[in-house]
Amino acid sequence: MISVFDDLMERGYIKQLTHPDEIKEKLEKEKVTFYIGFDPTADSLHVGHFIALMFMAHMQKAGHRPIALLGGGTAMIGDPSGKTDMRKMLTKEEISHNIESIKKQMERFIDFSEGKALLVNNGDWLLDLNYVDFLREVGVHFSVNRMLTAECFKQRLENGLSFLEFNYMLMQGYDFYVLNQKYGCTMELGGDDQWSNMIAGMELIRRKAQKSAYAMTCSLLTNSEGKKMGKTENGALWLDANKTSPYEFFQYWRNIDDSDVEKCLSLLTFLPMVEVKRLSALEGAEINQAKKALAYEVTKLVHGEEEAIKAQTASEALFGAGKDLSNVPTVTVSKDKVGGALLDILVETNIIPSKGEGKRLIQQGGLSLNDEKVTEFNRQLLQEDLKDGSVMVKRGKKNYNRIVVK
Repeated sequence: MISVFDDLMERGYIKQLTHPDEIKEKLEKEKVTFYIGFDPTADSLHVGHFIALMFMAHMQKAGHRPIALLGGGTAMIGDPSGKTDMRKMLTKEEISHNIESIKKQMERFIDFSEGKALLVNNGDWLLDLNYVDFLREVGVHFSVNRMLTAECFKQRLENGLSFLEFNYMLMQGYDFYVLNQKYGCTMELGGDDQWSNMIAGMELIRRKAQKSAYAMTCSLLTNSEGKKMGKTENGALWLDANKTSPYEFFQYWRNIDDSDVEKCLSLLTFLPMVEVKRLSALEGAEINQAKKALAYEVTKLVHGEEEAIKAQTASEALFGAGKDLSNVPTVTVSKDKVGGALLDILVETNIIPSKGEGKRLIQQGGLSLNDEKVTEFNRQLLQEDLKDGSVMVKRGKKNYNRIVVK
């Protein structure tokens, strides 16, 4: 039987780890309690979080106990990691709303039944801290000189790093310490951009509690050019169906570059690696079989099997031999919209995010009605555009929406 450590290595999850031999032995011989933190900066997780959830799910399936830590406290500060500017400040009400939304999403991937996993909020201990006591008990263990060498701070020093954000590392380190004391958590997992913060927590436990602790990062989801994946013309690729439709989600994975197929199958599905290798080895037009499998498997995990089948059916109807267009993303507008400005209608129905984006698409030849390119910014939706009471809108090469007029 393959150990979870070997499985994670083979799938390409593990990027950095603090004590390779000790971690490997513990994961093979013990039930390890570990945690991954998620700051509720929006009311949905996105595909960048999805890889962390998959990391967590693989560990749980191997018998280890996850703690999903929601940052009700740290979100009040904002993580400077990977950001060139300070994050937007959120209110407590916004954070609470986001936490409730994210909890529901997490339950699709992680089993939170009795003893299987924990879902906790760091606001429970961070928001009531006495700042002077915190500095005396925690701050004394941190070296400013060393903190300034951390990658998450170095890239911000030129543009300006607020003292507010400078506290973030202490708070995340303290989270690990609290989880260690309360729940016996000995390992922190997270994205590779969190390495410095994770080391800080591990060292705080070792200094303050004289206990062993470990850290392990997972690869960030990047394409073959090293750029972050999960960006669409409407912004992030969200896990919430109201923000990114299951069809749009499916199409994103269906259309990834050939060179990214193996990485995505390895990291974002539970397909056995034998099957991943088989699919990834396909060449030429046959690589589309692998992309279809990837799109279906990821959409099934995030939105459920029924939505995955609908998205697959819609995709085949538009690009394959199928003829059922009922599952193509559809919006309905009233008859009085006929004769109105097309860009206004597309913005009102959220098919495009803004008129500016619509004009950019038109300039680049990327907007069509019924496969005829739109060439004028002031193009109207006309009666003759309608076929059986509807019109098909295409954005770019493969993003379709249907507008039904009633």
